[in-house]
Amino acid sequence: MTELDAVWAFLVAAAAALVATPAAAALARRVGALDAPKERGLHDRPMPRLGGLAILGGALLAGLLFLPVDVETRGILVGAGVAALVGALDDTFDLPAAAKLAGQVLAAAVPVLSEVRVENVTLPLLGPLDFGPVLGGALTLVGIVAVMNVVNFSDGVDGLAAGVCVIAAVTFAAIALSLDRVDAGILAGLTAGAAIGFLPHNFHPASIFMGDSGSSLLGLLLACVAIQGVLKTAAVVALAFPLVILAVPILDTGFVVAKRIKYRRPVYLGDRSHFHHRFANIGFSQRRTVLYLYGWTLALAGLALALRFVPYSDGRGDFDPAWTGVLAAAGLAAAGTSVYLVYILEILKFRRFRERQLRREALVRGVTPPAQADIEAEITREVQTGEFVAIGAEEEVRPGSEGSARPARRRPVGNGR
Repeated sequence: MTELDAVWAFLVAAAAALVATPAAAALARRVGALDAPKERGLHDRPMPRLGGLAILGGALLAGLLFLPVDVETRGILVGAGVAALVGALDDTFDLPAAAKLAGQVLAAAVPVLSEVRVENVTLPLLGPLDFGPVLGGALTLVGIVAVMNVVNFSDGVDGLAAGVCVIAAVTFAAIALSLDRVDAGILAGLTAGAAIGFLPHNFHPASIFMGDSGSSLLGLLLACVAIQGVLKTAAVVALAFPLVILAVPILDTGFVVAKRIKYRRPVYLGDRSHFHHRFANIGFSQRRTVLYLYGWTLALAGLALALRFVPYSDGRGDFDPAWTGVLAAAGLAAAGTSVYLVYILEILKFRRFRERQLRREALVRGVTPPAQADIEAEITREVQTGEFVAIGAEEEVRPGSEGSARPARRRPVGNGR
């Protein structure tokens, strides 16, 4: 096997997923695996859900052709099949949260029992830590299930989860191949290919959703790629790579879960606190929301690649000023993008538009506009809870921009992801 096999695996998986997706949509309609419009959703008609089966088909075909026939490969591919099957059942029958979690644990256990686990890691300043097979297997199992749910949580707007997974998988492939982890590079390549083959059908306006069958599958594959290609190496920054590459869905999940815990809501019941929902509420169209989040993911992926490939140190504590500057620039770009999207766009821009909206609503009703302190208190409450009136397109759209024209309306908390 060579690095070129990763490219071929990408192409085969992409072609297979692209061709198989319409068949998956037809199957979803036949068995009733449809996502009905809901208050927290961003679609207005029933959508077929089983896109993950097409992704699975592309991944399995490329895996059988290009991955070695060994215990680890069999464990990953079987685990992927279990993850997609459990997700497909959830897409069709809406499984209880406990049953869905049990299925995810079962899917993750298959590769873990097939030696896809992290038994030791190297940490800066602390050196190597040896967990052993039992503790290492348990931690790996928890990590795989966590990544499956992180991807699942990000699947709430057309093309978002698939595109983020493509960026993440390509980045993992580059890093894994550079570390001579060819098997992991091929696995990352076919993961990226299967996701990008599905993406033309899923990008707005989508004709199919990947559903839990796709998000659980891609999460498991990305977790296995991170384990095989990065975490099993002795690289000091190995642990940083997955955290940086998957930072956008990780931050989104952490933000949402923390908010649900704070307001004593069940973690598994959905609301409109996700980044993509909040961007939609300040007037962004689905495409613009997704492209902004793609850009954020790319900036963080660039930082991960810089950490791997920029020769800023000779390994003995001596830093090259020029290359250190390049690494610092990549870090500043990632940090700047994060601050811009999370704070400036979502909070500052929302505050400005919402203040103007509250004053106009008072004038329309013929009452005295509220005092500035009252306006600030209301906006602060809305930002914290996620319950606020969506900013209409007329608030945000400028000539030539791509806003979605819809009236402002209250966005209550609902159920789902």
